[in-house]
Amino acid sequence: MLIPEELKYQKTDEWVKIVDGIATIGITDFAQDSLSDVVFVEFDIDVDDEVSAGDSMATIESVKAAAEVVFPVSGKVIEINQTLIDTPELLNESPYEEGWLVRVQAADGTELENLMDAAAYAIDIQDR
Repeated sequence: MLIPEELKYQKTDEWVKIVDGIATIGITDFAQDSLSDVVFVEFDIDVDDEVSAGDSMATIESVKAAAEVVFPVSGKVIEINQTLIDTPELLNESPYEEGWLVRVQAADGTELENLMDAAAYAIDIQDR
């Protein structure tokens, strides 16, 4: 199970990486593995939307289940990975690189303090 050290994690299996105030958000390797083969991604937001941590970002459907993805941080949506609409399997193949979901201009850097580091996330998924 891949759990990159440089990312922050949410109990609902989203990851976030903030560089120069831009938060890139996706689902974890654990999440994509649990879902199995992803067949559909539907975004619940548009570019320029103001979002809050906990708001719905997208619905991901797989051959096994459907899952709601929520924002781990607040801010303004600046980019949506439209490639996932035609190629949803990128979430399975590359959850931390090509399979990112959304980029947000982060409103509050302190929200990262509410998220887990890689070690804490590894313990969290072991305890499930």
